Amino acid sequence: MLKKFFSAVGEYMILIGKSMQKPQKMRVFWKLFMREINDLGVNSFGLVIFTSIFVGAVVAIQMFNNFDASSFPIPPAFVGYATKAVLILEFAPTIISLILAGKVGSYIASTIGTMRVSEQIDALDIMGVNSPNFLILPKIIACLIFNPILIAISIVFGIGGGYLAGMITGSWTTADYITGVQMYMPNLFIYYAFAKTIVFAFVIATVPSYFGYFVKGGSLEVGRASTQAVVWTMVFIIISELLLTQLILS
Repeated sequence: MLKKFFSAVGEYMILIGKSMQKPQKMRVFWKLFMREINDLGVNSFGLVIFTSIFVGAVVAIQMFNNFDASSFPIPPAFVGYATKAVLILEFAPTIISLILAGKVGSYIASTIGTMRVSEQIDALDIMGVNSPNFLILPKIIACLIFNPILIAISIVFGIGGGYLAGMITGSWTTADYITGVQMYMPNLFIYYAFAKTIVFAFVIATVPSYFGYFVKGGSLEVGRASTQAVVWTMVFIIISELLLTQLILS
C-alpha cells in the first residue's frame, strides 16, 4: 500500500514537471486557456454566489444568536465583524474550494479520462505533442487566476447575505452590521485567505488531472477515477489547510 502511494506521488510529480514546460504554440495555448477560464471559472459563478449568500446569512444569524445568548454584553455591531471574519478566514477559501473540488475536479478528471480511454492522448503523443502540457497547463493557470476571483466574490456575497438576513429578520440594524463589517481586521487574515486559495487552486487543477491522465479501461473506470479524484482532492485540501494555518497564523 505504501509502495503504491509513493509510486503515485512520483508519477504525479513527473506529470506536473512535464505540464510546466513552455507551451509549444502560444496561440493554441491561449485558445485552450480561454476555454478553461470559461469551463472552470465562469461556469462556477452561479454556484459560488448562491452558496455564499445563504451561508453568509446563516453565519450572521448564528453569530447573533450566540452573542444574544452570551452572558457578556456584546455590541450588535460584532455580528457584522464576526460574519466577515468567518467568511474570510474559513468559509470562502476552504468551503468554496471544497465545493469547486467536486464540481471542477470531477469535470477535469472525466474530460482527461475520456480522452485517455478514447486514445486521443495517445494520438497527441504520437504526433509529438507534449500531452501533459497541452491538456493540464491551461487548467492550472486558469484555476490559479480565476479561483481567487471566485473567492473574492464569495466573500462579498457572503457579507451581503448577512446584510439581507438582518433586513429580513430585523434582529440587528443595517447601521450596526455595516459598522461591524468596517471594523479593522489584520491584513494577515486576507493574505492567509488568498494564499490558501492559490494552493487549493493548484490542487484542484492537478490532482484530478493526474487521475484522469492515468486512467485505464473504459467508461466505468473513468467514472471511478472521477470519484477518486474528488475524494483525494478534498483530502489534500484539508491537509494543506492544516499546514498553511500552522505556517501563516501561528
